Amino acid sequence: MTSSPAPPPVPSGAPGIRQPLRRLRARGRDEAHRTASPLELFFDLCFVVAVAQAGIELVHSVAEGHAGQGILNYAMVFFALWWAWMNFTWFASAYDNDDVLYRVVTLVQIAGVLVLAAGVSRAFEEHDYLVVWLGYAIMRVAMAAQWLRAARAAEGPERTTALRYAGGVLACQVGWLGLLFLPEGARPWWFLVMALLEMCVPPFAERGHTTSWHPRHIAERYGLFTIIVLGETIAAATVAVKSGIDENDALGELLPIAAGGLLIIFAAWWIYFVVPIHGHLRSNRQAFLWGYGHYVVLASAAAIGAGLEVAVEETVGKAHISTLAASAAVTLPTALYLLTVWALHSRHFKRGITQQLVLPTTALLVICCTFLGHWAVFAAGVVCALSVVAGETLAATRPAARQSGPATRTG
Repeated sequence: MTSSPAPPPVPSGAPGIRQPLRRLRARGRDEAHRTASPLELFFDLCFVVAVAQAGIELVHSVAEGHAGQGILNYAMVFFALWWAWMNFTWFASAYDNDDVLYRVVTLVQIAGVLVLAAGVSRAFEEHDYLVVWLGYAIMRVAMAAQWLRAARAAEGPERTTALRYAGGVLACQVGWLGLLFLPEGARPWWFLVMALLEMCVPPFAERGHTTSWHPRHIAERYGLFTIIVLGETIAAATVAVKSGIDENDALGELLPIAAGGLLIIFAAWWIYFVVPIHGHLRSNRQAFLWGYGHYVVLASAAAIGAGLEVAVEETVGKAHISTLAASAAVTLPTALYLLTVWALHSRHFKRGITQQLVLPTTALLVICCTFLGHWAVFAAGVVCALSVVAGETLAATRPAARQSGPATRTG
């Protein structure tokens, strides 16, 4: 890993007055008190609007008995959202100078995600990806412009890295045109090819120079987005339960789903934030694997909310699927979330085989809950809650855990 560049120079002028336009230079990896900016938080909130649209369409697809096609469309749309969000996040961690032009280009990216959100319904229902492609193009062209601006202020290997990023982003964007012109049967395979090419751009671009992303800042950004996605999941499930009660007077039938769903989401939050993951992000190899893996973490977290809505609709008789299928819509993404968080987060901080087995065992038990009929969601919630209790108990009773502090705790 290359050495960290020096922090950007303080702009000239009177104290407290910043120039509206400044050179987009790399920030220092060792900056103290680096936190998410208001613009980044606004960026995340707007992205969750599109995530919510994808979740709504997933609910409709699964409830109508088209789970396979719905999951495929969801995976494709969610990749576009996640990848654009992730690229901006890592770029901002290394280059955010918060000047007027940087803000404007970021707002253009936000406009792009809103355009993409407007096309989600057509992508699911009519397999028409034109509006989704257009929204993604707006975001990606704006991202390439940021990289070109960074290249203008850099020199040597750093400039080469920035130009590689810009070129890779634009080349991939042209490749995504295949989703508009290829036969429908070939589109999933083309999506897979293009997704792999997109994920090859960062390792290729940073082959000779590592951008100065900030470990604590990156960990915080991913954590904040995870919180927002979990919050949207709670909001969607709450609306579904409220509608079921208001329209069908099914309070008794829906209470187990509401309680179980709440326990699942509470446990999902606890398990994710119980470890200080920034200490694990020491190199590009570790960080890229961790960052890429969040596609599954975030997609499964959002899918839990969609699954809870499906379970509610099945309970009140609005979904054309079996109770087993509706239960699986909750338990399978929950198990996937648990396993992925364990693989990315928890296993690096656990001590001994007993602690290592907590989350994989929990995921297996959650899947088994699928077969408990209308009590499946509640049982899965109880299992998730008990996994948190088990993890905290094991951490408290091990001397090594007490000496090392929160880093050895498990969820």
